[in-house]
Amino acid sequence: MNQHVKHQFDAVAQQYDQQRRALIPCFDDFYGMAVLHAQVADSVATPRILDLGAGTGLLSAFLLQKYPQAHMALIDLSTGMLEQARARFEGTAAAPRITYILGDYIEHPFPEPFDLIVSSLSIHHLEDADKARLFYRVFGLLKPGGRFINADQASGSTPYFEAMHKRQWEAAIRRTDLPEAAIASAIERRKLDRNASVPDQLRWLREAGFAEADCVYKYHEFAVFYAEKG
Repeated sequence: MNQHVKHQFDAVAQQYDQQRRALIPCFDDFYGMAVLHAQVADSVATPRILDLGAGTGLLSAFLLQKYPQAHMALIDLSTGMLEQARARFEGTAAAPRITYILGDYIEHPFPEPFDLIVSSLSIHHLEDADKARLFYRVFGLLKPGGRFINADQASGSTPYFEAMHKRQWEAAIRRTDLPEAAIASAIERRKLDRNASVPDQLRWLREAGFAEADCVYKYHEFAVFYAEKG
């Protein structure tokens, strides 16, 4: 993931959370489906969970409501985003069990495997070859039976649908109370997107070794992927 992406997200870190609901028209369903499918075995009392491109820790916060005893590892390229994540969890009961990693999740040498790996709105910034490479890494980092949940963006199945989805998204955010500067900034950040189709992402997951892989939710370009290691 290039440094341009890092700088863009450093710049919006402080406003990121308050804009999320307006910029994701399906916010509740999108994150709700991700958390619903983010499961660990009942026998695992203190799951180890890795959040790739964790940003401000929004998805991690939802997961800690579901698994309050979890050990969380949050990795992100953006210093500003991780600072917001630290502020979110500071003083909470979960704080001692949260690790913050400033780095590239494709390259970082994680020392131990995880019960669950998640990501939200990050992997679509990678080129397709790096997406496929990352899925192999994720498979290797999961314990047997572990799951990978990726709540992300997916391209339309044809250029026609890709253009339709972008028009629908822009129309939706213009109906919110976001200031014009925030809308313009979000549209500019979309130029960094490298969305891949649902079939391609499912194929890469299966080629990486996942026994089960499916898109369990889709609203225009917002999609939640589920993959399970056998």
